Amino acid sequence: MLWRLERTPRGPLLIELAPGLIHYPGYLDAAGQAALAADLAHALARAPAFTPTMPRTGKPFSVRMTNCGPLGWVSDQAGYRYQPAHPGTGVPWPPIPPALLAAWSDLAAYPDPPEACLVNLYAPGARMGLHQDRDEDALDAPVLSLSLGATALFRYGGPRRGDPTRSLRLRSGDALVIGGASRLIFHGVDRIVPEPPDLLGAPPLPEPVPVPPGGRVNLTLRRVTLSGRA
Repeated sequence: MLWRLERTPRGPLLIELAPGLIHYPGYLDAAGQAALAADLAHALARAPAFTPTMPRTGKPFSVRMTNCGPLGWVSDQAGYRYQPAHPGTGVPWPPIPPALLAAWSDLAAYPDPPEACLVNLYAPGARMGLHQDRDEDALDAPVLSLSLGATALFRYGGPRRGDPTRSLRLRSGDALVIGGASRLIFHGVDRIVPEPPDLLGAPPLPEPVPVPPGGRVNLTLRRVTLSGRA
């Protein structure tokens, strides 16, 4: 079910799924997707993908991940947290690509820049269980995600785990803003969808991006610290 559809002044279709939950289908065209994938390959050369584990149990995630920006999100048996360096190499994360900073400026409607870009790498069988993004101090800032590669069946609900959920197909080039009244909704990825290439033409991810054929990349921009505390 869609709440409202309109076109923004810059042109892309805007779909309001719930207050503060905004879907921009096809936000990046094929050329923009290819350029972002190339930037991602450079970032991965500096910050290799790693497999996070669950706190306490040590169970590995089904997705691999890395980060860009001054801070990066990690998960291990010590807990969820943001830190300034890669957990394996100890090297600071690479900078956030300019195209992502431009997307934040375009869509986030927030005065401060993002400090973290979490990069989730989905193999065809990977998924992400329902969760809230609440490890940030700046909960007034939205979360902005962009998709590359295969289509994902994205599931979203309300601020309580037991709230009813709906699903949405996120295709390559789509952007999604999770903010306002929807900032703390539960959301996740049920599965990667085996469907024909998108009409916009999802470009193949370059070889340095460690995602097998039919995989997906999700890039999630977040503001972590409150304004004036960075």
